[in-house]
Amino acid sequence: MRQTLHLGTISAANIAFAFLYQWYAITTLGAGIQTDALFAGMTIPQLALAIISGSLMHALVPLLSCENEESLKRSAWSFIALIGGLFSVLAFFLFVTASLWVPLIVPGFSEKGMNLTIELTRIQLVGMVFSAINGVQWATYHAKQQFIWPEFSPLLVSVALFPLLMWALPRFGVVAAAWIFVLRLAIQSLLLAPGMGRPVYPDLKSDVLTQAWGRIKPLLLGAAYFKTDPLVDRLLLSMSGSGSLSLYYLAQQIYNAANQVLNKAIAAPMVPQLSRSFNSGNHAEYRHIYYRKILQMGILSLLALLVLGVIGQDILELLFGYGKLTKSKVDELWWIMIWLGGVFIGGAVGQIASTSFYACGDTKTPTQISIFTYTVYIPCKILVFYQWGVMGLAITTSVYYMINLSLLMYFFRKRFIV
Repeated sequence: MRQTLHLGTISAANIAFAFLYQWYAITTLGAGIQTDALFAGMTIPQLALAIISGSLMHALVPLLSCENEESLKRSAWSFIALIGGLFSVLAFFLFVTASLWVPLIVPGFSEKGMNLTIELTRIQLVGMVFSAINGVQWATYHAKQQFIWPEFSPLLVSVALFPLLMWALPRFGVVAAAWIFVLRLAIQSLLLAPGMGRPVYPDLKSDVLTQAWGRIKPLLLGAAYFKTDPLVDRLLLSMSGSGSLSLYYLAQQIYNAANQVLNKAIAAPMVPQLSRSFNSGNHAEYRHIYYRKILQMGILSLLALLVLGVIGQDILELLFGYGKLTKSKVDELWWIMIWLGGVFIGGAVGQIASTSFYACGDTKTPTQISIFTYTVYIPCKILVFYQWGVMGLAITTSVYYMINLSLLMYFFRKRFIV
């Protein structure tokens, strides 16, 4: 319980500071073409990271948890070499070709907005490499059941660099914000490096890498398909009113921040426990951990939504109701969050459900579920957007997340409850 409280507190502070960066940008610049371009410029870097880094965390932590210290260190450095090299090549290719593919993501932007989005995308592709390396470092720390420093180090960086953002943003505009986001990721990689131990020559043919690839492969194939959801969002929202993309992205980030706090405090620490319970054949303990965490996450997420519905509008007005963000925009943000409520519950509780499959080495079931539901969801989402706009987009997304959660829980019960 003490570790959960510590992780929750540090994670909340860390995510609050990360959110503070976006808050400062949107209240200083307003919800308009600059912030639309900034958030649209994050699309491909975040997509690539969601596909590869997310897959790494789910596959690596259960595997590395069972390794001895020396083997774990060699495997970790092997993954850093492999993933760092892969993302460097990918970032270079995307950087060079950005003027060709960025216009396809935001076809509704003006020429000025398009050029700014291309510039900001190229900057954030640099940060993508550091973020990928961070993913391996985090997985290594978690496998060793060291959860505090990976959470605390980004907080230190955020606190140190926020004054720089306050100084640079009014002087150099949105480009300064993009470069400071990159600098944060680079410093985080340096701070996490000591926990990896002294560098060793990577072994790219080891059994651990082979097993990891077997688990990662279905995640990659599935994620390359169903993780394109933000890409569809940016494409559709670029054709709505100026600022809609920024507000929708901000609502998603608020929920993502809350989900990250819950995930790091509740879901992440349970992965090594689940892996050891499953590998030892103690399925009763495995189910007990699963149901206890599902209940905790469900209660917390429902309480949070209740608070949003009752006093959320006042809280958002207090946080955003000044600067260049008008009251009407704050009200629009609150409504978007209400419509996206199912994303919060489905994402938080769904993380427990999917993690329970990953912990026993089953990466196929969650992937197959997501591929099936996503195939139905995307055409529905597009049709509903053209009929009801942002509201339809948000409600359809909520329904999608809740259906995914229901299917995950159904198949878990079918597999593990006999």
